[in-house]
Amino acid sequence: MGSNEFVTLFFLVAAVLIFLQLRSVLGRRTGNEKPPFDPYSRRDSTKLPEGEDGKVVTLPKREVNDDGNRFAVADSYAPTGTALNSGLREVLKADQNFSPREFLDGAKMAYEMIVSAFAEGNRQTLSSLLSPEVMEGFDHAIRTRESRGEKVVSTFVGIEKADIVQAGVRDNEEHVTVRITCQLIQATYDKDGKVIDGDADVVSEVNDIWTFARDVRSRDPNWKLIATEADQ
Repeated sequence: MGSNEFVTLFFLVAAVLIFLQLRSVLGRRTGNEKPPFDPYSRRDSTKLPEGEDGKVVTLPKREVNDDGNRFAVADSYAPTGTALNSGLREVLKADQNFSPREFLDGAKMAYEMIVSAFAEGNRQTLSSLLSPEVMEGFDHAIRTRESRGEKVVSTFVGIEKADIVQAGVRDNEEHVTVRITCQLIQATYDKDGKVIDGDADVVSEVNDIWTFARDVRSRDPNWKLIATEADQ
């Protein structure tokens, strides 16, 4: 499989939508407050053991040592002997085209799209990026909000940091968990236009832990978000 085939749904969707749908909402303020997302309270998703429709994007060549070591990308990302390194090696055994750094680039694009789509109530975008179980939680939160006549106005400022914290293979699925710190401006308004959550004039720092998965037996290179939780 070439590097083009490795492109995940993150990259494919992002290439078409991200600059059209998201860039108009970027902000430049500073501040701090609690994470505002309803679905993050759903923490019953499978945990990992310790220790991504558009144009194809040509990715950089994979990080490989001169000796052709298949685990070079794992060793360059996490020290050998660590649980994370062992987990990344498991993923590489199942998917030799996996690259931690390329994966993170896609995960960050997907994160921005998902956060923005959730605020907008854009179920079409969400359903293409989420597992059915996670989609159910997000849809429930959106329906509850809509039933109350509430509206969320969100401005995605940017991602400060993103790191892979866990990886591995379980039941023929490769799992990669990412810790993301981002800044956004978000406020929820009731049906009368009164702010009932968040602050339209303050940038919030949000810390999340998201897990993505892909069936290693499938020819489909797409990853799905299978678990979310707030990183307290």
